[in-house]
Formats: sequence, structure tokens, C-alpha cells
Amino acid sequence: MRRTHPARLPILPVLGLLAALLLPLGAMLAPSAAAAPPAAAADPVRIMPLGDSITGSPGCWRAVLWNRLQSTGYTDIDFVGTLGPQGCGQAYDGDNEGHGGELVTNVADGNLLPARLAATRPDIVVMHFGTNDVWSNVSPDRILAAYTRLVGQMRASNPGMRILVAQLIPMNPSTCAECAQRVVTLNARIADWARATSTAASPVTVVDQWTGFSTATDTYDGVHPNASGDAKIAARWYPALAALLDAGTPGGPGEPGEPGGGPACATAFRAVSTWRGGYQGEVTVSNTSTAPVSGWTVTVAPSGGARVTQVWNGSLTTAADGTATVASTAWNGTLAPGASTTFGFIATTSDTAGTPSATVGCTARAATS
Repeated sequence: MRRTHPARLPILPVLGLLAALLLPLGAMLAPSAAAAPPAAAADPVRIMPLGDSITGSPGCWRAVLWNRLQSTGYTDIDFVGTLGPQGCGQAYDGDNEGHGGELVTNVADGNLLPARLAATRPDIVVMHFGTNDVWSNVSPDRILAAYTRLVGQMRASNPGMRILVAQLIPMNPSTCAECAQRVVTLNARIADWARATSTAASPVTVVDQWTGFSTATDTYDGVHPNASGDAKIAARWYPALAALLDAGTPGGPGEPGEPGGGPACATAFRAVSTWRGGYQGEVTVSNTSTAPVSGWTVTVAPSGGARVTQVWNGSLTTAADGTATVASTAWNGTLAPGASTTFGFIATTSDTAGTPSATVGCTARAATS
């Protein structure tokens, strides 16, 4: 009987078939040398609301402010803090650092802020702090020393930290007849403290939360804001915070203030002279970046219902709410890195207006090539 052997398949054709089958799979699995990695999204600007129960219990002015920022195009932001939201009846980013009952002097003396900063890494701090210190009859000297220590800790966390500091809302609790005047006394010193503390890299801007705020109609207990008070507080923070967001976040790669970044500017306000029914103000505009500036625009929001009526060394437009916008002229718009210029203005006020103050902020234009 003749043996038969199984037929042998040709080897080369089989290998060719396997290669043809595996080639598409390999193409799918192998990384493409030509494919570009996805672009990293820019980090949102991190904003820490800092203070006591005015800020955090529940501090619904934060909800009003958040939603106004969102509705006007400031969507790339993140409110940060180790505390979460406490209601307020509307959707918002409720993270905050408003600890009810805290004294700013205790936070400074107890070195409590650095850990909170490390956990949240803010770019901007919005601070209304000191109400409990005033209630406890802590001296303005100690409160301002605490402010200074906190600012130092903020800058240790972020050398480019931008800081908004409130002149406190009025307070008139039934158990503290002296508190109303103590707030006035402290607030009168905050502007000078801020001027001495502010730097080009880390500006400190004062926001007047006192003028126009009524403990009778804007609080529910002489201290804590009601819905009307929340709206007023948010309205005062908004132009100052919007100006910082328009200016960009310094300190990051390719950001204003860094080599290769865009231009950035800082502003400082001072009252030159005052009279019944008005005052003369001056704003200094400084190039705080390493890039040349070819023009700048400054917003001036006077406190207490004042209105800017005349400007020199700038071009004036005024919004319905009294916020003035001043644009540079042909002879003072160009600023080399580190250079400064000034413009002046006249503002009208009520006959009973207090010490002049204004919230100022600026944006800079890059030099064209």
C-alpha cells in the first residue's frame, strides 16, 4: 500500500498573507510621527475670595459677582478656596476662603494663610477682612500689620499675586455702638497702606466698599449684607476684578511680565487736591512687563457717586454707571519696559463726600512690528 503525505503549503505565500493581514493593525497601533500632540488648554485664572463671614457665610455677593463675570465674557476663571458654597439660590463657583468669626490678626499671628494658599494656588486675591477685629476693638495699626503679613505670604506663594483689598462695608451692630466709627477710622488708612505696599509685580488695589452702603437697608443685622448689600458689594468688586482679568495673569510662560510675553501695565491713583463738591486726581500708568507698550487704556471708577468730568493727557469716555475710560494720547502711549506716565482729571462729588478714592485698572497694547 502506497503511503501518502499531507500536501505542504508554500511557505512564502503564507508569510506574505500574514504580513498583509498584520500591516493595517500595526498602522493603527503604531504612533504616528506626523501627528501633533493636542494643544494644552490655558489654565483658568484662579481667584480667592478671602475674609470672614462677610465673604463666606454665605457671602452671596460671590454668586452675584461670579454670574456677572460669566455673563460679560469672563468665563476662563476659577474661584478657589478650601471652603465650599453655602447656597445662595443660584448656580455659581462657590469655593472661597471666608471663615466666619475669624480675625485677620489671628490668621496672621497663627500663620494660617500659607497652607490655604498652597492648597489653592490663587492668581488674584479679593480680600474683605477685618470686621471681627474692628468688633473686638483691635487697633488699626495691628490690623494693617496683619494685612502686610498676609500680602507677604501671598507673594511668597505667587510673586505676581494681584490683590484687591476692600475698605470695609459699614457696620452698626446693636451690641457695639463704637463699631461704626472704628470702621471709618480703619478705612481712612487703607489707601495709604496700599500705596506703600503695592509693587509693580504684585499690585494692591483698594476697592471702596464703604461709600453708598447702608447698614439700615443693605444688611439684615447691621453687619451682614442682605440681597441689596450683596448686589452693591459685587458691583464694587466687578470693575476692579475685570480690569485685572483684562490685563492678563503675569508670571506664567509667555504671559505679560515674562520674556517673550505680551505687554502689561499697572496703575496707581492719588488725590492731588480736594474742595467742596470735587477733587483733582492723578493716575500713574507703568509698564510692568519686559515688552514695549504702544498704547494703554485705563478704567477709573470713582467712589461715592463721583463722576470724572475732565481729563488731560488722555482721551475720556464715560459709561452710564460713572466708570470713566481714559485712552493714551500720541505723546504718552509709548512706554518702554519699566517706564511710567501720568494723566490728570477733575471729578465732581456731592458736598458731603468723604476722602476721594477710585478703583483703577489698565490694559496695554503691544508695539506693532
